[in-house]
Amino acid sequence: MADRTTAIAIFDDRAQAQRAIEELKRAGFTEKEIGVTARDTGEADGDVVDRGKGTHAKEGAIAGVAAGAGVGALWGLGILAGVLPGIGTAIAGGTLAAILSSAAAGAAAAGLAGTLIGLGIPEEEAKYYDREFQAGRVLVTVGAGGRVQEAQEILIGNGGYEMGSSSERPRTLEVREEELQIHKRPVTTGEVEVRKEVRTERRSVDVPVQKEELVIERHAVSRQPASGPVGGNETVRIPLSEEQVDVEKRPVVTERVTVGKRTTEEDQRVEATLAKENVKVDKRGRDTRPNQR
Repeated sequence: MADRTTAIAIFDDRAQAQRAIEELKRAGFTEKEIGVTARDTGEADGDVVDRGKGTHAKEGAIAGVAAGAGVGALWGLGILAGVLPGIGTAIAGGTLAAILSSAAAGAAAAGLAGTLIGLGIPEEEAKYYDREFQAGRVLVTVGAGGRVQEAQEILIGNGGYEMGSSSERPRTLEVREEELQIHKRPVTTGEVEVRKEVRTERRSVDVPVQKEELVIERHAVSRQPASGPVGGNETVRIPLSEEQVDVEKRPVVTERVTVGKRTTEEDQRVEATLAKENVKVDKRGRDTRPNQR
């Protein structure tokens, strides 16, 4: 690597590549020096990538990447997405995007391997990295000049590998399954209104009352001399009275009603279909039994 100016490594996934690129930028390498490319799986990894309609990337996106514009935050680089010359459907950023999107670049017609050869990578290595790329892995290059050893160490230290080391390093396969997440939220199922209303009824009550009546009694007497002459005007007045019933109504409390809510609990069955990944080993050739631990 003493006479090489480009560091290069392969990553199993985009998260590893992103971490490596972030450390490269912290070490002082610029976006124009860093290149990245991967197969376009149609999955947004980070922020949404601006894609061209149809089968080709937008010319504006190509121009932006070629100018080194830092648009799109997928890997912190300008990102080009679309059908790239000699490569097919892919996404690329930085140096690789600028080269691959240029119709005038002679390496573009030869695909990724030709591009790498143009960057000073030996042909055998370039074809190896092209195969790894076609297998769905992420390729990162750094035009590091005299700092190529430092850039290579950063790439390898963040999970990257180079030709000759891939057969010795373990590969990680994530086995996934879906997990059921249950959330409860309150919903209004009804409303109860409690109010008072007035109704009337007729009621009869017998009340005893007293009243005065005139009583006249006559008694026979012996003929005695009168106290005055006959024909004298004499009047006796006697007042008569009786009890009269007055009706008065007054409100009284007959009961108290308390209105409130309480929470009850019941079991409710929830069913869902979950997907789960299993590891399947395909055997090819003789003595290919896997050594599982």
